Amino acid sequence: MAELTPMMQQYFEIKNQNKDYILFYRLGDFYEMFFDDAKLVSRELELTLTGRDCGQGERAPMCGVPYHSAEGYIAKLVQKGYKIAICEQMEDPKKAKGLVKREIIRRVTPGTVVEASMLDENRNNFLGCVYAAGGSVGVCFADITTGSVYATGSDNWNDITSEFGRFAPREVLVGGGAISADGFQSFLKERLEALIEPMPEECFEAQRSAERIQEHFKVQDFDAAGLTDLPCTVQCLGGLLDYLEQTQKASLSSLNQLQVYHQGQYMELDLIARRNLELCETMRTKEKKGTLLWVLDHTRTAMGSRLIRQWIEKPLYNPLHIARRQQAVGALCDDVIARTALTDALKRVFDMERLIGRVAYGTANCRDLRALSAAISCLPEIKTQAALFGQAMLRELTGKIDLLEDIRTLVEQAIVDEPPILLREGGMIRKGFNEEIDRLRDLASGGKGKIAEIEQAERERTGISKLKIGYNRVFGYYIEVSRSNAEAVPENYIRKQTLANSERYITEELKQLESTVLGAQERLTALEYEVFVSVRDQIAAEVHRVQKTAQAIAALDVLCALADVACDNNYVCPVVDFSDRIDIKDGRHPVVEKMLSDSLFIPNDTLLDSKENRVAIITGPNMAGKSTYMRQVALITIMAQIGSYVPASSAHIGVADRVFTRVGASDDLASGQSTFMVEMSEVADILRHATKSSLIILDEIGRGTSTYDGMSIARAVVEYVADKKRIGARALFATHYHELTVLEDLVKGVKNYNIAVKKRGDDITFLRKIVRGGADDSYGIEVAKLAGVPNPVIKRAKAVLADLESTMPKIELHAVAEEPEDVPQITMDSLSGDAVAERLRALQVDTMTPIEALNALYELKKLV
Repeated sequence: MAELTPMMQQYFEIKNQNKDYILFYRLGDFYEMFFDDAKLVSRELELTLTGRDCGQGERAPMCGVPYHSAEGYIAKLVQKGYKIAICEQMEDPKKAKGLVKREIIRRVTPGTVVEASMLDENRNNFLGCVYAAGGSVGVCFADITTGSVYATGSDNWNDITSEFGRFAPREVLVGGGAISADGFQSFLKERLEALIEPMPEECFEAQRSAERIQEHFKVQDFDAAGLTDLPCTVQCLGGLLDYLEQTQKASLSSLNQLQVYHQGQYMELDLIARRNLELCETMRTKEKKGTLLWVLDHTRTAMGSRLIRQWIEKPLYNPLHIARRQQAVGALCDDVIARTALTDALKRVFDMERLIGRVAYGTANCRDLRALSAAISCLPEIKTQAALFGQAMLRELTGKIDLLEDIRTLVEQAIVDEPPILLREGGMIRKGFNEEIDRLRDLASGGKGKIAEIEQAERERTGISKLKIGYNRVFGYYIEVSRSNAEAVPENYIRKQTLANSERYITEELKQLESTVLGAQERLTALEYEVFVSVRDQIAAEVHRVQKTAQAIAALDVLCALADVACDNNYVCPVVDFSDRIDIKDGRHPVVEKMLSDSLFIPNDTLLDSKENRVAIITGPNMAGKSTYMRQVALITIMAQIGSYVPASSAHIGVADRVFTRVGASDDLASGQSTFMVEMSEVADILRHATKSSLIILDEIGRGTSTYDGMSIARAVVEYVADKKRIGARALFATHYHELTVLEDLVKGVKNYNIAVKKRGDDITFLRKIVRGGADDSYGIEVAKLAGVPNPVIKRAKAVLADLESTMPKIELHAVAEEPEDVPQITMDSLSGDAVAERLRALQVDTMTPIEALNALYELKKLV
């Protein structure tokens, strides 16, 4: 270190404290990067790599970006998953004695960005944290741009992975046993596009975490807050706050909306269900268009757009809470004129949540304050229009709208109408707000006029008509008098310079004015910044009021959007309760019907319950609409539990605690899993976690193996799902194995349905209608013909099929033996010498694949 220049010594001292970050080191008007940071940034941002002397003749690789436009470069690096430490000059280099003092003012990571250019205004930017100890797991998710914090805990890792699928954080802090949980780490890396941050154990220390929560969230009663039985969640929250304190280097006052929730408050949707049902993004293109969010998101504000995404990701479970939203949507539907006036007022509201967030973190500029003021100016009209509705939820939301007149008045009085973007340029404080700023501004802009006044006064006082005041860099301002008028010079003039034909003088008054005028602009710019920061701090102190109002505006926006969609698309209000019944009349797929442009969507009925209609086996050809039908039932159920109206003529929805889907073919080559292995893994997960209150969507189970294996697995799964002693869930089961239609007569609670098809010779027409009964054919060759397979192939396929049908034995499925109500537990001793016991002893459970396990289970059932 002794060989390095003082500046480089300072750089390395700061860099060693931020080894995992790209260090943006301020040098004059640039942020510079050195050594490996410079090489990385020059490669990622395509910047020119230069060098700088670092001592003893060595040159350090270097690249840089202008400080006033650094935000765009930082955004690109953060988007690529890098972390940035911003090192700022803490004193004016012109006034510094020796090396300029520098400090880290902020660390920017994917989960902690607050700048608008780095964010998607229509979705939250969550920072996640997970901590595990003693068999329990705590998780929390924070969006520092809106101040929202969500926390929960569980003893089940599967529940925790569902939460990460729900919140989709950009960055995840990992501590405790979660660091060593290989399955969880693999899940995060494979399923989430997130930066994974292992955290040291001391960040999660229990006592310190509890104190942090009490201090930050003002939580005095952990029992009332729902944290008493969640020690890992407490430690998780503590670790999250510790990380944010380290990275933000600023007040976390805006991060104050803590919501502790428990499993069962919301419908559970794992990543597979979200993907297959395309709730917020399509499977192939990852776009919004073609999703349920695309259909429902008619919001007018960025706040509302984020909230409706949250509602879709977290459907409610309690029918009382669902009914509250339904009633609000109904009231808005009933008064189109008032709703239209309300939505027109909402259109003009800027993103108050994120604006006040930037104010609280000290990153807001003058234009942010003006935008906040403009949003506040819309509040009186919004409150007036919302007050026209008497419904309870709408009345409550209206009451939460604070007009924030004091904040708007402050901004309007302090900030000019069109302020500059940069805060160090000046010209942002309105005239009349601060006397000293007005005085300095007059001096800076009117200095020449003041000089002219002094010049005229001196001419009159001395009688020297050709006296003039000039300026140069050596002497500053001076009074110049010709030699012929030297005798008329007053005594208070101080000779400064003698020229050939004139003398130059100064006076105390002139030197004082010179000091004032020349320093006025510099002092003006500094004072304007100080005043701006003071105004920003005053607004930041009201962060809670602004956030509360913003939340009410967002909720009103979402409810109006749901009402618009319901009215525009002829949706109905479903009956939602704790019954076991899903009864939908003329149900329609909300997305597909919007995508159709040249045809009408064919509606269909659905009836599921826990008695005679537990499992619906749906047969029929490919492309006939089986998958669309099943997805529409799942989506209607989710929409109903969001509080939305649904696409049907009537609907009765018994709430589902979870929606499971096994749809489509996919593989996972990165982890060595075939299509069939992925399918079986998903089926196994469903069978482990489904309950009688779940809704299960199963599409083509068993296709990835031989016909007999596949059919055996499909039947075993149907029996297991339908069995009330095992699951007894409501399920839709689509299959090409039309042989399984005999299960209606063999398994209680199973009913057959098929997609109606009209066949004329070799041609088929899909009628898209679900009817009772099973299909007697899969129509595979006919569908191949529709797809354009050449005629010779079609003819040969028919010949092969005829040959196979004449030679293959007919498959006969027999009824399942009914088990007694109370089955005594079987022990190995009681089965001693029995075939079942021998088969069990021979099984190598640790090395079995899922398909081998299912086959073994099927064999054991036959033996029993």
